[in-house]
Amino acid sequence: MSIYSRLAALEAEGKRAVLVTVVAARGSVPRHEGSKMLVLPDGSIEGTIGGGEMENRVITEALEALDAGQLRVKDYVFQDPSQGDVGVCGGEIQVVIEPLKPKPRLLVIGAGHVGNASAYLGKWLGFEVTLVDDRPSFTEPNTVPDVDRVLTCPMKDITDQVDVHSQTYVLLTTRSVDLDVVGLPRLLATPAPYIGVIGSRRRWETTVEQLRQAGISEDQISRITSPMGLELNAETPEEIAVSVLGQVIMLRRGGSGESMAHTPVQRRSKGAKSE
Repeated sequence: MSIYSRLAALEAEGKRAVLVTVVAARGSVPRHEGSKMLVLPDGSIEGTIGGGEMENRVITEALEALDAGQLRVKDYVFQDPSQGDVGVCGGEIQVVIEPLKPKPRLLVIGAGHVGNASAYLGKWLGFEVTLVDDRPSFTEPNTVPDVDRVLTCPMKDITDQVDVHSQTYVLLTTRSVDLDVVGLPRLLATPAPYIGVIGSRRRWETTVEQLRQAGISEDQISRITSPMGLELNAETPEEIAVSVLGQVIMLRRGGSGESMAHTPVQRRSKGAKSE
């Protein structure tokens, strides 16, 4: 299977990888322009761009780029290893390290009214949606919206079954502080760009105090948004889902959340005389 076919298969399966391509080479180098290599999340590779120390460094860069979700361009010199170069061949090489971004995923934890409404709206907005609850009666096929995946498992075990990557937006529409305190630490160990928790400010303050007692750092706690959503005075589950997904879109697209209303400048009519 060619690297292009492999990339297409990975994308269809919603999996992550990094495509590394040699885009420039000068002098004596192990591989030349157009050479490609795939780096998978576990550090394994398919193809090669030359092996040795250079390839090892590129794999490390690729895994970092995968977590960050950002393209990188790196230059390597093969001249003097004592100065930190990757070899002694005498040439130079430039590679583009391009993460294969999976489809943005919405991980909704808690299949109650707000969870179901959020999952439904997320699917309509184009997210790959996974809905999780620890109660089997809440995850029966006829009780959940048309999402991509439904799981029945404790919150603390979700990351064993779901690849929470840099394009995974996590919504905790859960029913109690106890569930959140047990499940949040493992979610905080992932590169998820958004982890939101439903509930009142008082509930969140209680959760934070228990997380601190469990040894979770302030930096990690600050990654969590609670109460989640934009201030819309939302009441119904559907309105709350709009509030929450609006905040997710704002973060993903780099918006401000401010009103876009514009008041046109009043123009003077032709012929008007200035005083």
